[in-house]
Amino acid sequence: MIKKKILILFAVSLLFSGCSNEDYEELNRDPNYPTQVSAEQLFTSATKSLFDQIESTNVNQNVFRLFAQYWTETTYVDEANYDLTNRRIPENHWSELYRDVLFDLADAKTIATANGNENSTKEGQISILEVYAWQILVDTFGDVPYNEALKGKEIKSPKYDNAATIYTDLIARLNNALSMLGTGENLGDSDIIYKSDVNKWKKFGNSLKLKLGARLTDVNLALATTTITEAVNAGVFTSSDDDAKISYEGSTPNTNPIWIALVQSGRNDFIPANTITDHMNTLNDPRRPMYFKQNLGVGVYTGGIYGKQSSFSSHTHIGELLHDPTYKGVLLDYVEVKFNLAEAVEQGIAVGGTAKEHYTDAINTSMTDWGVSATDAATYLASTTVDYDTAAGTWKEKIGMQYWLAMYNRGFEGWYVYRKFDAPTFNTAFGSGFPVPKRYTYPTNEQSLNEANWETASTAIGGDEQQSKIFWDVN
Repeated sequence: MIKKKILILFAVSLLFSGCSNEDYEELNRDPNYPTQVSAEQLFTSATKSLFDQIESTNVNQNVFRLFAQYWTETTYVDEANYDLTNRRIPENHWSELYRDVLFDLADAKTIATANGNENSTKEGQISILEVYAWQILVDTFGDVPYNEALKGKEIKSPKYDNAATIYTDLIARLNNALSMLGTGENLGDSDIIYKSDVNKWKKFGNSLKLKLGARLTDVNLALATTTITEAVNAGVFTSSDDDAKISYEGSTPNTNPIWIALVQSGRNDFIPANTITDHMNTLNDPRRPMYFKQNLGVGVYTGGIYGKQSSFSSHTHIGELLHDPTYKGVLLDYVEVKFNLAEAVEQGIAVGGTAKEHYTDAINTSMTDWGVSATDAATYLASTTVDYDTAAGTWKEKIGMQYWLAMYNRGFEGWYVYRKFDAPTFNTAFGSGFPVPKRYTYPTNEQSLNEANWETASTAIGGDEQQSKIFWDVN
């Protein structure tokens, strides 16, 4: 296992130069293991694993583009009908984040802080990425093992912690991490996101803090207000140049995982869902030629009925940009920041500017990022169906629609937008008749390997069901 991990870490280094899988023992580490590799190698490996998991569209690993109804399946439609157990999707997501991200980050921190080297930029960088991974776990499952997780053989059956309590601690951890940046050693070029640019890391940490605060506005406005205003005052992303992203390479194993599913596999498993093509057609959205191919004729975009078997040749295809093996991977971007600021204004939080200004800037930036001309973007924003003053619906419906559209290649965030804003309108899955899940159910092997704690957690969240809401989803 150790030799295999070292080989994997070496391969990853070339690119940019809890809990369980089958058994908890798989995740137990030799107490001497952290000495086998450096903090830098572990950090690079964890970063690559995190990006790959978020970017992936392999239905064994990540079905968030389906949950966000950006895409649907052509032949095998189990996942679009919200069958999570057939391919062990929750287990795979859970294991990837605990084992290949959080375990490696924890080991990296152990090494980085050895011999009195605590409170360095290096530790701050690691801690910020840890917070990001924990937030993904909570937003996927709800209550998860946290305080007793990552203990290896010391605690084989960790208790689950309350999701809202975890969020409060994550904010505190972010504050602590941010205070470390700019002191002592950094991770150098092993940081494949920012190459250890401290100012970029500060903006990333504060933008992540804004993101956590935005999740809390409907359930704990006081904490949300403090968290958001502190983040904004300290400095969040100010342009797309600040985005937390990586560039993939043109050959395996360092390609964008989307390319693997759409090109290398030789399969035609995915097409755009009618959910997004219908909304974009109604709005005459100029991002359509970038999001989708015009394989049915110029200006023709026909998505597959969500959750129904569909002919690949008879429907619109995924856009060419996503067929590029070097296409960027993104954890957090300026567009997301601006939509979160638009919501903050509507929630009465003093972040500067108006909701319309943030909303407009977010859409404009998305247009630019996808290659839409300034003229087409201006025409779109001036239309009565898009302009913030004239678009139909409540502020949540206006922001929710455009936020969701802009997150097209970021399925997890698109799923978040739907759950938080209850907008836009989604389709019921054609085959199962099921509504959009509010969460992943827990991995089935938790029921046998950690049964007592699984039962307690299931009861606490109202049942281990797809429709049990994450704590911040109250509307």
